[in-house]
Amino acid sequence: MLLAALLKVGGIALVFNEVRGLVLAAPVLYGMWTSGGSIMAIWLGICALGGIALSVIVPIFAYKKLDKFVKAKAPA
Repeated sequence: MLLAALLKVGGIALVFNEVRGLVLAAPVLYGMWTSGGSIMAIWLGICALGGIALSVIVPIFAYKKLDKFVKAKAPA
């Protein structure tokens, strides 16, 4: 029961993490645009956006796996 409550709180935190990812991506995209689209700016932008994407996507997969685990262990 405690783990289920923690998962609900984690779901709310996941939504805030999505918003944070969008906020972090905006300056990266703007920097790529203002640099004129040089190869180095595009490469750095791809790397930065990849890191942001991982920080947003990995918690989603972790949440799904933990949710399945909790549902499997919950008494029926």
